[in-house]
Amino acid sequence: MEQMLEHFFGWFGMPLVGLPAVFISAFVSATLLPVGSEPILFGYISLNPHLYWVAITIASIGNTLGGMFDWWLGAIGRNSFKPLKGSHSSRLKAWLERHGPKLLILSWLPGIGDPLCLAAGWLRLAWQPCLIYMFIGKLLRYLALTWLLTLVPNSFWHQLGRWLHLI
Repeated sequence: MEQMLEHFFGWFGMPLVGLPAVFISAFVSATLLPVGSEPILFGYISLNPHLYWVAITIASIGNTLGGMFDWWLGAIGRNSFKPLKGSHSSRLKAWLERHGPKLLILSWLPGIGDPLCLAAGWLRLAWQPCLIYMFIGKLLRYLALTWLLTLVPNSFWHQLGRWLHLI
């Protein structure tokens, strides 16, 4: 895995320090594991403001690939489980089929996004549009969150670090 990431970042001429952590945390946070990638991304951007767009792009790619992993799990899960029965599942299925891949622009939402990606795979929605809409939603999320975090004064972060005994 390390060699693969080294090759990936080397091919694009990106630094090896920190960006793999941004990528991995973004990937894992898009799966069903309850992990947040924003602190790592914001920390990296705070230390390397000149790599803002590179870090945002890497986080968005990692998070999108994690969402596509969920899509893939939904697709293979469809063959392993019996279909859900009942009025709730039929309404949910109709809603997802009606809105299709466009709904995955909401895949960044906590608690909702991961199941949406799974459901898209379960319904075998075309992966290319799913990938595009996921990426757009996740990119907009990272842009908004990092921008909001930059509005917080540095004194707050230093005080928080002292309180947590990190500084």
